Amino acid sequence: MLTLASKLKRDDGGKTGRASGTPDSTHRVSIRDRLLTKEVAELEANLPNEGYYQSGRFQFEIDVPEAYNMVPPKVRCLTRIWHPNITENGEICLSLLREHSIDGTGWAPTRTLKDVVWGLNSLFTDLLNFDDPLNIDAAEHHLRDKEDFRNKVQDYIKHYAR
Repeated sequence: MLTLASKLKRDDGGKTGRASGTPDSTHRVSIRDRLLTKEVAELEANLPNEGYYQSGRFQFEIDVPEAYNMVPPKVRCLTRIWHPNITENGEICLSLLREHSIDGTGWAPTRTLKDVVWGLNSLFTDLLNFDDPLNIDAAEHHLRDKEDFRNKVQDYIKHYAR
């Protein structure tokens, strides 16, 4: 995702509004790509590093559809993880990624990729409420034995997230 800005600069031929070697009339950077370039630049700010997952490095795949920002991006965790709201296959339960959310916290055209990253970050720092966990085993493990849960998270980080 963070390579998008450099790709667009390369494709855009700098700031001219055209790709290198192509006439102005045949190539324009879309509004979607301009939005994404701006948002990617904003994402480079430091995020908090705390909680059970603080020593891990987690990779996410973010697929931004053509209809962005009217529809949410699709996000998947590529790093194997033990988490109540992320399955070991990478599926993520985060209300702001839902196009239609009952509680009103789902996707809206005013949301940005920064909101998505902050939402993902909150999954790693705020393990407080598991009313609707995606990984029920991990949620029950956390509620049953927080210290053993922390140990299992650290084992996952040691094996998959370094």
